Amino acid sequence: MKIPTESLGICLGASTVAMVRLRRAEAASDVVWAKTRVHDGNPRRVLQEMLASVDDLGMLRVAATGRKFRRYLELSTISEPEAVEWAVAHTFPGTHPYRVVISAGGETLMVYHLDDENRIQGIYTGNKCASGTGEFFLQQLGRMDISLEEVRQMPLPETCQKVSGRCSVFCKSDCTHALNKGVPKADIVAGLSRMLAGKIIELMKNLPQTSAILIGGCCKHLSMVHSLRKHIQDLALIHI
Repeated sequence: MKIPTESLGICLGASTVAMVRLRRAEAASDVVWAKTRVHDGNPRRVLQEMLASVDDLGMLRVAATGRKFRRYLELSTISEPEAVEWAVAHTFPGTHPYRVVISAGGETLMVYHLDDENRIQGIYTGNKCASGTGEFFLQQLGRMDISLEEVRQMPLPETCQKVSGRCSVFCKSDCTHALNKGVPKADIVAGLSRMLAGKIIELMKNLPQTSAILIGGCCKHLSMVHSLRKHIQDLALIHI
């Protein structure tokens, strides 16, 4: 029986479904294509539609990862920490300086601490407050009638409005109060970005902060990345 030379990786996140097609090479694997779609709370439908677009699906090796939804699939699955280890090894083969991986997604914020062999030796998470998540940030954009694309086109912030990160209710109130006072929306977005970055730095207080890898949907949040780079000089991004 011929062993497939290509495989399909699926990541079922809280907000998106991502797929990566890999082709096995001599020493590693090359990315053929990568796709991401927002599922709006219906990952089943979006996954079915994305799988239907892969003509030769039956000829591929398929594996899935994710925190919850992967458990409902009749597919080979691996845990999210294991997927992180494989991704780091693939993206940064050999010796590299990165001992910290920041996973900033729609629902969770986690920091992985790697040992010298790229194995996870510790996992750090914040409290369950929604104010530290990507989904909360999107909700606040919606309340201000700002799209994520508009945020991406905003210049990097020079000033920012201070907002509370202790509680999502306090944070919403701060944003609403600032809007009512006529504070520019860009300053409020910058304040939210700095608040999110601050939560990440707080999780890293006992870890190396010179180099880190950022993964998850928040990689596309350039304002937050800008705030993070004020604390982490060497911040590498891995996103689809």
